Amino acid sequence: MKILLTGVTGQLGHTLQQQLSAQHEVIAPDRSQLDLSDAAAITAYIDAIQPDLIINPAAYTAVDKAESETELAEAINVAAPAAFAAAAKKHNIGLIHYSTDYVFDGSLRDAQAGLKSYTETEATHPLNVYGATKLAGEQAIIASGCRHLIFRTSWVYSRFGKNFLLTMLRLANERDELRIVNDQWGAPTSAKAISDATCQILAQLLAAPDSSQWWSQYQGLYNLTTTGHTSWCGFTKEILRQATSRGFLNKPAPVVHGIPASEYPTPATRPVNSCLNTDKISRTFGLTLPSWQTALTDSLA
Repeated sequence: MKILLTGVTGQLGHTLQQQLSAQHEVIAPDRSQLDLSDAAAITAYIDAIQPDLIINPAAYTAVDKAESETELAEAINVAAPAAFAAAAKKHNIGLIHYSTDYVFDGSLRDAQAGLKSYTETEATHPLNVYGATKLAGEQAIIASGCRHLIFRTSWVYSRFGKNFLLTMLRLANERDELRIVNDQWGAPTSAKAISDATCQILAQLLAAPDSSQWWSQYQGLYNLTTTGHTSWCGFTKEILRQATSRGFLNKPAPVVHGIPASEYPTPATRPVNSCLNTDKISRTFGLTLPSWQTALTDSLA
């Protein structure tokens, strides 16, 4: 299968390229070859290479900068997915796209006022420009009528690039104390876990006797994260626990102090509750998603 894969300098794109290249022809243009802020260029590129599938993990992910760089965020998170979707529709191919927990406002609670995980059908209400543009990108894909899978994920990290895991490992070797937000909740999800699930679903597509029927049956929107949830503070403590056991730190682990998000103000407001319910994707595709702790172990290994 010839796959057009975007965002290969990012965490998820890089991980997907490593896994997909073993079995498929992966065309992975960098920014100099395909400018995702240019919708016309996207259309022309797809017309030229004629892929069998488009996978789009690329996104404008600088959450705080998006508040001031709205036009660029809209170009990459809205116009680009719309162009990919239009091309997928035109060429009768599938599009796999990745979205975010930030399409929600984080206010969902159960009857006892505890955390409740968002299903795919909960009402969206983004709190920031990044979340709003990612939601608009989802809506553009669905409206196009193309064959699509949209995977909402959360708190993505990997051993590549810039992310919370690598930042905490660096700070752990520099500081004796860390002050980490303890009142925002979600499922830290490794790029490897997302890539693994994507590849398993892609294998099911390829094994299907009729791909058109497969897309008709399975296309749609799915939550794709690890299982369980924690706070950023809890995630940090588990990172340090596992890093210490593996000898990754050159000094004793720092003391971690939990702080409210109000003590760490940012230009973009974050949702308090980023927990996503993954029952639909597990049930539909027969996936066993790892816990967030197991995914962390795999990444550190």
